[in-house]
Amino acid sequence: MRQFHHIGLPTDQEQPGEVYVPDTKVWVTNPDDHPYRVEFLRFEPDAPVTGPVRDQGHIAFKTDDLQRDMEGEEVLLGPFTPMDGLQVVFIHKDGAVFEFMQWD
Repeated sequence: MRQFHHIGLPTDQEQPGEVYVPDTKVWVTNPDDHPYRVEFLRFEPDAPVTGPVRDQGHIAFKTDDLQRDMEGEEVLLGPFTPMDGLQVVFIHKDGAVFEFMQWD
């Protein structure tokens, strides 16, 4: 089962409440704090994240089966664990970037 979680938009502008993620060298906001569930991502110039994940927006879904949702898809990044209890993968499908998030 999938459930909409947020829309991620890259930006070069500082955002209120953004938090730095050192592993990926990106500043992110919490979509829970935005009325339309937008997560802003501001990448450092030397961030290891490249390509569509960095350059395009993405649509994120909660999932109960990360493996199922990435099977046979073009994986761009992950799966990885950005925080305890959460696994994430980014895929590219039909010209769009999707993020799937599975909590333990």
